[in-house]
Amino acid sequence: MDRLDALGDPALRATVLLVRAAPKPLTADDVADRVDISRSVARWRLERLVEAGLVAVEFERRSGRTGPGSGRPAKTYAAAPETVAVEFPRRHYEALVGRLVDALPRRGRAGQLDRVGYSFGLELGQAARLRPAATLRGSLDRLCRGLGRLGFQAAVESMSDGEAVIVSATCPLRPVVVTDGDARSLDAGMWRGLLAAAAGPAVAAEARCGTHNCLDAQAPCRIVVAFAERG
Repeated sequence: MDRLDALGDPALRATVLLVRAAPKPLTADDVADRVDISRSVARWRLERLVEAGLVAVEFERRSGRTGPGSGRPAKTYAAAPETVAVEFPRRHYEALVGRLVDALPRRGRAGQLDRVGYSFGLELGQAARLRPAATLRGSLDRLCRGLGRLGFQAAVESMSDGEAVIVSATCPLRPVVVTDGDARSLDAGMWRGLLAAAAGPAVAAEARCGTHNCLDAQAPCRIVVAFAERG
């Protein structure tokens, strides 16, 4: 089964969107409970998505125990890293964006791309109906859930006083960054725009976003957000 066949099936499309919207990998039981189907049907759908390359298999011990008697690790399913956009017919928008990036003067290019990405991130935030929460962590969680509603996977991996790490296997601009490395400034600007929509422009104005692992087809993108010192 290829990716387009899988996404063309309503049941499989709904399942992959469920997996992408989840902050953590899901088991077949999780999917069965959430969409009210049998475990065997849920497992069949998930395995078809694995064959299509849209979902990746992981194993984890959900009991938290290790060693003898801890039981077998649970088979879980997570969004697979997506470095190429799913399109029919292929429109090659990534190549088009790359040409537009190359058409910009070298001097000041990064700043212009950051501003464009920021504007795009704000639009995504509006589409996801983001609004600030009472805490910064709450705002970042809302950001990730909002992207999940749009069909993109994202989750807060860690957070400290001055830094947060978000992982995203299906970052909206990842296919563009894979095509043209200069587009990383566009990507970083997009995440700042999303941060502005989720936590407020003042927070985003004093934050720096750096993206990592974008070219690694076996790993999710890692977005490191460094915040200004807060009182």
